[in-house]
Amino acid sequence: MKYWQYLVRRLAGILVSLIGLSIIIFTTSRVLPGNPARMALGALASEEQVQELAAEMGLNKPIPLQYLDYMQGLLVGDLGTSLETKQAVSTDIVNYLPATLELITVSMFLTVVIGIPLGVIAAQNKDGLTDNATRLLAFFSVSVPGFFIAIMFQLIFGYLLEWLPITGRLSAEHAAGVSKFTGFLLVDTILSGNLAAHLDAWAHIILPALALSLAGIGQVMRITRSSMIDVKDQDYVEAERGFGLPSWLVTYKYTLKNAFIPTLTILGLLYASLLGNAFLIELVFTWPGLASYGVTAVLNNDFNAVVGVTMTIGIAFVSINFLVDILLGRVDPRIRLAMEEAT
Repeated sequence: MKYWQYLVRRLAGILVSLIGLSIIIFTTSRVLPGNPARMALGALASEEQVQELAAEMGLNKPIPLQYLDYMQGLLVGDLGTSLETKQAVSTDIVNYLPATLELITVSMFLTVVIGIPLGVIAAQNKDGLTDNATRLLAFFSVSVPGFFIAIMFQLIFGYLLEWLPITGRLSAEHAAGVSKFTGFLLVDTILSGNLAAHLDAWAHIILPALALSLAGIGQVMRITRSSMIDVKDQDYVEAERGFGLPSWLVTYKYTLKNAFIPTLTILGLLYASLLGNAFLIELVFTWPGLASYGVTAVLNNDFNAVVGVTMTIGIAFVSINFLVDILLGRVDPRIRLAMEEAT
């Protein structure tokens, strides 16, 4: 089977997965305790008003019919109306998603620039003091919950040392001088020509991004170290050393390039999973992103928002995995050939 046929089959599998996800999350949101219409109108609303809103929302219909109505709207981009914000869920997602994407992108950047070099250093000093120290750091970063690290960062860098802000995305004195172009403050502050606001945005994002990235740093460090150890003793690497090439060139051009395949795979999965892992970090740092919006929706039984956020994260997850498959096939032709043979 040709490679493009394999990709078509993967796309079909993704579609089936998303349909399954939509059925599960939609049904779950409808059977949760509580009356969404009552919660939307408040305790003082009459029973007639509650029933009227429930009928308007289609809550009186059987769940399969409600699901079909929802899917018809989903196909045209209609995710329903949020009971909490009284806005279209799609509008809320567009408003909140850039903050989360900015946070996880900076977190991913920290994961790459810290995790990969430390993994390479650990592999170059296998079983030495540096290797043991990085392995201990990796174990700590993977074992300790992210929200606990976030709270410790707030106490140390925000409260005790007073180096960095611990809540929000931007200080109030800078907010008025920034125009909204993309929703990404690190970009919008530059486009607005406001250097002070840009630096302030970095000051606000560094702690939550670092707290969110620590678990990923540990995983990337371990995977890179293991792959580098497997590759560095291969015959072609020894041949490059025999030709008298500098050690740094052999390490970063020949060894790391061929050891990077497992790391690339885990990086793709990490970026997708950060959308879900950002929930607690956003709550701790009062970060106004999609994750905190989703938590508020769950607490208030805002089922349209719950389904919308879950589907957004699900689509992002399977899309990134699909892109990783394509990249792996381009980076290493052996993987592409294996995919073709497997199908």
